[in-house]
Amino acid sequence: MADTLGLLEESLQLARDLGYRVREEALGDLPGGSCSLGGAPHILLNLEQPSADRLDILLRSLAADPRVTEQPLSRLLRARLDAIVK
Repeated sequence: MADTLGLLEESLQLARDLGYRVREEALGDLPGGSCSLGGAPHILLNLEQPSADRLDILLRSLAADPRVTEQPLSRLLRARLDAIVK
């Protein structure tokens, strides 16, 4: 659980550093994901989901962004992102 929460925080900061507006809200049955609102990139996370599920959504959104490879990341976060890309 500690790894999940730490990775979630690191991933949230990475998303913000890359210019995403991260919104954590109750979304009902919707899982969330990346989108563009008003021309600005957003990542929506469903607060009703467990932390591990929110982390997976966030990592999938970040893994699709080629700029991630240029960012300094922890080894654990880099490994999780690389596993998604492969």
